[in-house]
Amino acid sequence: MPNCIAMNAIPLVYPTQPRDTVQARLPDGRVLEAPRGTTLEMFIEAAGYPPEEHVVAALMNNRLRELCFPLMEDADLKPVTTATNDGSRIYRRSLSFLMIAAAAEVLPGQVITIHHSMPFGGYYCERGDAQRLTDAELIALRTRMRQLVDADLPINNIRVPLEEALAFFQESGDLEKADLFARRRKDYLTLYELNGVRDYFHGFMVPRTRYLKLFDLRHYNDGFILQFPRRTWPNVLQPFEDEPRLAQVFQTYKDWLTIMGVGNVTSLNQAIVGGRSSEVIMVAEALHERQLASIARAIASRQPSVRLVAVSGPTSAGKTTFAKRLALQVMAQGIYPVIISLDDYFVDREATPLDPTGAYDFEALEALDLALFQSDMCRLMAGEEVLLPRYNFKTGRREVGSPLSIGKNHVILIEGIHGLNPRLTEGLPESATFRVFISAFTQMNLDKHNRVPTTDTRLLRRIVRDAAHRGYSAAATIGRWNSVRRGEKNHIFPYQNTADVFFNSALVYELSALKPLAEPLLLQVEPGTPERLEANRLMAFLQWFEPLPDVDLVYIANDSILREFIGGSVLENFHPSHWYATGAMSERIALK
Repeated sequence: MPNCIAMNAIPLVYPTQPRDTVQARLPDGRVLEAPRGTTLEMFIEAAGYPPEEHVVAALMNNRLRELCFPLMEDADLKPVTTATNDGSRIYRRSLSFLMIAAAAEVLPGQVITIHHSMPFGGYYCERGDAQRLTDAELIALRTRMRQLVDADLPINNIRVPLEEALAFFQESGDLEKADLFARRRKDYLTLYELNGVRDYFHGFMVPRTRYLKLFDLRHYNDGFILQFPRRTWPNVLQPFEDEPRLAQVFQTYKDWLTIMGVGNVTSLNQAIVGGRSSEVIMVAEALHERQLASIARAIASRQPSVRLVAVSGPTSAGKTTFAKRLALQVMAQGIYPVIISLDDYFVDREATPLDPTGAYDFEALEALDLALFQSDMCRLMAGEEVLLPRYNFKTGRREVGSPLSIGKNHVILIEGIHGLNPRLTEGLPESATFRVFISAFTQMNLDKHNRVPTTDTRLLRRIVRDAAHRGYSAAATIGRWNSVRRGEKNHIFPYQNTADVFFNSALVYELSALKPLAEPLLLQVEPGTPERLEANRLMAFLQWFEPLPDVDLVYIANDSILREFIGGSVLENFHPSHWYATGAMSERIALK
């Protein structure tokens, strides 16, 4: 117990005068002091962080704040750079506003729409009249953006009453935003202002234009690309890489939205409130089915050459359900798929490669027994019988599985993160492999200037699935997300262009379906943690979506890709190879 007499003898507490200063405690232990109301930007500047770190915001007591925020009480302060997820988003968002403000002068009367991202770091944009910018217009826009950066103009945030904001957007002809914000529950809206241009952006901004020095513009298809640095390379712009198939995927999805009459979140909300959600759901599912049938026909058109169909894509893309639905579509073409799991080809645990931290790296290609996989595939294609392996995850060892042989009407279907890596199929005839890349390429945005990030859709899918089927909290899923994304960057995205076809697993209605399932999980994330920062961002984003009524959930097909995440999938226990093993198919094509 403490010595009460000794403690009372020492005058630890004594009267003093209120301080008119505040202190900021930095991660390296330094403490800076300044008058109350000093902005975070001034503290960051006084701390002397080098320019190449690109500090664009700060964590104040573990809460994300803009640099223009005034410090009114002592706080822990941590810089947020463009090498972080939040910092990178702030830079891209601010750069978009810079472009829009410059376009207001250079292209008066034109509305620039920001459509989708490009893998090398950029946004694909188009002007409102669907005309391609001339060379002179693109140069003028770039020049004016650089002039605004050099002028170091402030980017002010202005809180205005909601009614005033609605009137502003209605008067300026931006009915898209006016309709979206009409459903806002709070009685105010924060707008941003730059060089006399006002607009709404979902998220924080840098305080001044001088933070936005690194960018470029270039023509692309019918529009142009606003290029910015990627989070992993914050000091340089990556070389331009043409992505014609990716661009086509986004264009196709845009055409789908037009067919369904839900070109943005406002029109989706109107469809839900107006009782049209069942129609939207069924059309969206029908368009998925059309994609699947098209891929199955492409596989059939290459028979008898194609013997191996490899499916890969990032986490929560819907690979498992896609593979099973593709198997059904392939069967409808008179071809019989056998699904083989790459996981069964893991090497024994002690032979698994290690990552830089010394932990087992199960995502490395070398975690698979490539020689055995390639040998088995060659023998199967040659008509031989193969004794398939089965991996025991409890013991960490490969065991003997079932015998398998295939006939001329079979194809082998594999699904896994390495499905598109050419090293996986070395030694197999190139014409024998058909590769499919699957991801959720979301094209529907909040409005013309605020995107719905593809990665957010996948993260929300995973949060809901992990809670329902794997027992993980939202905090646990969010905490692992950066590691998951690194694995995708290293093992999946570099090989997406080896695919024969892309499949877009995005469903226009899914965020409205996920919202009532995700929000309670996000609210359980502990306040004051890094995971809560991300949870708050996702909840703020979901606020703009009307939830799908429970009565309309029945219209989500029981074989929908979304069922993989929300539950109720009829395909959960469907395995085509089981049919052959039980003799349900003709003996001519049966497994031995």
